[in-house]
Amino acid sequence: MEKFIDLISRRVSQAFEEAGLEGSLGKVTLSNRPDLCEYQCNGAMPAAKKAHRPPLELAESVAEKLQGEAMFSKVEAVKPGFLNLTVSPSVLRDYVAGMATAPSFGVEPEAAPKTIVLDYGGPNVAKPLHVGHLRSAIIGESIKRIDRFFGNKVIGDIHMGDWGLQMGLIIEEVHERHPELPYFDPTYTGEYPAEAPFTISELEEIYPTASAKSKVDEDFARRAHDATYRLQTGDRGYRAMWKHIMRISTEDLRKNYDNLDVHFDVWLGESDAQPYIPPMLETMKAKGIVTESEGALVVDVQEESDTKEVPPCILVKSDGATLYATTDLATLVQRMKDFQPDEVLYLTDKRQALHFEQVFRAARKGGLVPEHVVLKHLGFGTMNGKDGKPFKTREGGVMRLERLIGEITDYVRQKITENQVVSAEEVENTARLIAMAALKYGDLSNQPTKDYVFDLERFAAFEGNTGPYILYTIVRIKSILHKYSAAVALEAMQPAETKEAKDLMLALTRLSDSLQVAYTDNAPNAICAYIYDLAGAANKFYHETRILAEPDPAKQAGYVALMDLTRRVLETCIDLLGFSAPERM
Repeated sequence: MEKFIDLISRRVSQAFEEAGLEGSLGKVTLSNRPDLCEYQCNGAMPAAKKAHRPPLELAESVAEKLQGEAMFSKVEAVKPGFLNLTVSPSVLRDYVAGMATAPSFGVEPEAAPKTIVLDYGGPNVAKPLHVGHLRSAIIGESIKRIDRFFGNKVIGDIHMGDWGLQMGLIIEEVHERHPELPYFDPTYTGEYPAEAPFTISELEEIYPTASAKSKVDEDFARRAHDATYRLQTGDRGYRAMWKHIMRISTEDLRKNYDNLDVHFDVWLGESDAQPYIPPMLETMKAKGIVTESEGALVVDVQEESDTKEVPPCILVKSDGATLYATTDLATLVQRMKDFQPDEVLYLTDKRQALHFEQVFRAARKGGLVPEHVVLKHLGFGTMNGKDGKPFKTREGGVMRLERLIGEITDYVRQKITENQVVSAEEVENTARLIAMAALKYGDLSNQPTKDYVFDLERFAAFEGNTGPYILYTIVRIKSILHKYSAAVALEAMQPAETKEAKDLMLALTRLSDSLQVAYTDNAPNAICAYIYDLAGAANKFYHETRILAEPDPAKQAGYVALMDLTRRVLETCIDLLGFSAPERM
């Protein structure tokens, strides 16, 4: 379906042309004075400059062409030259009724669907998820769902950190504790144990212990580096140990991401890119873009147009070690081979912007990706505490994600238990759904690139611009629908007789615009802003309209159809944000 505001603009543009003016000047916008009109057009002002005529005179000539137009119930030209437009209730009804039956509510899909690889998540194995992983997971999942809504094929890749020094640190710490294990016996030729010699809890204790030890014990640090080298060069026992680490860590990561309702399509990591590193390096060398600098192999990525220095992209250090840039370039080669994407999007902390700029430039210079492929880094801000500093536990440490989810769920559980709205059997599921809405909406309602303050009490409030408020609106509408005895008839939609009904319909027509902004700008906050306005319009309509007490069956059916469409739109939007609504709350 054509966007409602575009339909209006098209008709006003025709009127401009009929008045002898440029049609492009007929662009319509939402009114900044909703007390006077619903839409406005300011095109008479630039037209007046070109025509050397008073703008009000031109606006009046356009308004004259629109008199009697079925699309509008009122058209006014006002000083100094504005066109104030009020749409016809019947035309508005017809459009909203069309949304109710159209696929995706009439939102136009991508004309040429793309294949997109979305790199988000990025946890290190053998480490628990903490609040620093939250934004990548929440924003990435929402962007993935939005891109799919518009018809694209999206491959969500977690891209785990599973191949670096932390692996050597863990292996060497286990070696110190259990030297008798067969993984460390170079003469062992049998099958290695199927069960790991540690649990996930033990593994999460082993890594920080080993990391701390390496900072004060040079000999241990040297052995950890040696273990990393032996792992990466194919030592049989160390590879078996690494597989245990990967299996246990991945199982735990899946559980935690499932609790967040975040789901990846492929579970690949740095290790999967390793076979691609040697041929990638040879390709770069063959292009003649690799130079030696103090023993390291680098690619100069500085461009003449740069206003500040962009350091070279280091491919191989002087000691022969590779870096994150090396792995990221090899991963790009892998993704080109496996998925043939049109876009590769990376979602990380915005402080990694320079790293990705270096990688993208090196990939372009090396011909690792076709020219048409879009490479884009989506950087996000930090989640801070009320003190404005990165969010911590009360004790000052980095908070585990499980603990954060537990705290917000406990807080919500207490509130709904006190209100005694749901049965004892429903409490846990309802608390979980509301907690996820509070957590995700609290994050996503902010512009992704901005830092934001995590405020549990504000995010979990049932009033104001919060996830629970959106859920409460949906639940309230569901309650009306449950009580309505007849089947909902979408064709029963009535022309708006009241301001509240018309405001709700107008809010519904803005769905396409809001989703398009969210899609084009990778900005889920545009959806949050939209559904907050829509929920406000729905609640005003609910308060001012006797829906179930309406004696006229036709009017009542129309009210219910309008409420049902509002529910469907809200539920679709919160699904794009990554959460869902309970039946009661």
